[in-house]
Amino acid sequence: MFNSIQGLVTAKTQDVIFLLSNNIEWEISMPINDIQSLPLNKESRILTWLYHREDQMKLFGFLNERRRTTFLELLKVEGIGPKGAVKIMSGISQDDLEKALENADIARLEAVPGLGKKTAQKMLLSLKGKLVSSGSNNIVSSPYNDLVEALVGMGYDRKQAIDALTSAQETVKESNLTAAEKEKLVFKEAIVYLSGV
Repeated sequence: MFNSIQGLVTAKTQDVIFLLSNNIEWEISMPINDIQSLPLNKESRILTWLYHREDQMKLFGFLNERRRTTFLELLKVEGIGPKGAVKIMSGISQDDLEKALENADIARLEAVPGLGKKTAQKMLLSLKGKLVSSGSNNIVSSPYNDLVEALVGMGYDRKQAIDALTSAQETVKESNLTAAEKEKLVFKEAIVYLSGV
């Protein structure tokens, strides 16, 4: 419903910010590390997600798409709701969370305030390979970012998709191809790589 809101950060607390936009002041729940990065009394653009139930509506905000994606992936883990997702994101940096998931570091996840062993294990099972930073590999620069998303949409995890596209890119080196032809060929080669043929 709302993708983002741009406005003036008028106040910050431990878990919410107040954002004045077109004479409406929004109360937006955010992870504490995102809140700390926002300058007070400056214009900011906040990516949003609306939580809506019969008895309440709450707006959650994030500094960038990477943070919002992490939040939405956390919501897919059994036992983690919006408040819990924000608490987890407040208790560990984005890079540390991604690293802990990729390295199956249960001890690091359990060290996050409010995160027990069972939930940490569920997170690991559910999210391993899905939160690989888009900055971690040059394959996700345009135009291949769309290909990564397409492969993820087909059920492959993000890391597998990036590895496959990296390998495919090395294979496809014909310079006489148009960009569209090269992209199509890279995608085809990536699928062959992923199918183990």
